[in-house]
Amino acid sequence: MTTTADPFFSLKDKVALVTGAGQGIGAAIARRLAAAGARVGVLDLRGDAAGAVASEIGGVPLVGDVTREFDIASALAHLAAEAGPVDVLVNNAGIIGKVGPIAEISRSDLEQVLTINLVGPFLLSRAALPAMIARKYGRIVNVASIAGKEGNPNLIPYSVSKAGLIALTKALAKEVAGHGDITINSISPAVIHTPMMDALSPATRDYMVSRVPLGRPGTSEEVAALVHYLASSDASFTTGQCYDISGGRATY
Repeated sequence: MTTTADPFFSLKDKVALVTGAGQGIGAAIARRLAAAGARVGVLDLRGDAAGAVASEIGGVPLVGDVTREFDIASALAHLAAEAGPVDVLVNNAGIIGKVGPIAEISRSDLEQVLTINLVGPFLLSRAALPAMIARKYGRIVNVASIAGKEGNPNLIPYSVSKAGLIALTKALAKEVAGHGDITINSISPAVIHTPMMDALSPATRDYMVSRVPLGRPGTSEEVAALVHYLASSDASFTTGQCYDISGGRATY
């Protein structure tokens, strides 16, 4: 745990891997962690996006699919060679998937979202944890959603995947709790102004914003600030939790 007062939750000498970091929330998280002193691996499906963010923050660009074990192993190996083993893993990559009533959702629609939003973080956590356990230190932050806590109509695949991610967080945190200073937490944003939000219909966006007591979408930077704390050594006595960042929407 940090022993000197530092309002900026220093990540000096730490190595972080942020998935889906080429834009939106992931890019904001990568910038925030880098500003706090971390060397950041910027993982994205799109090499140009990963490269642009990595160049901006002095990070390591990584191209890969979070659902492919080979890509995950390659990304971790490349980051370790460039900066060292991962101290902080932020599972941010995800998709909304098909929007509509259950009658219009196919099995493949559901499986696609579950594979990216839930299986991906499972695979990444499984791959990163051995090095964390060996060094008795690590932070994993999973970007879930208010939809995983409360459910959103016409967003069944997305809601189910994020509920699963919250459950993964809780179960895995307990599993590794005896292996040193390793914490695993999740966050549950409500509607955040990102390219993913822009892809929704105006009616869906309006509905989501109408549920937020603060009356506006959150920003990627606000999400990144919460992740920054949970990624720091100061967050040493909280694990298995789901932190609300919903502008007051959450009911529990």
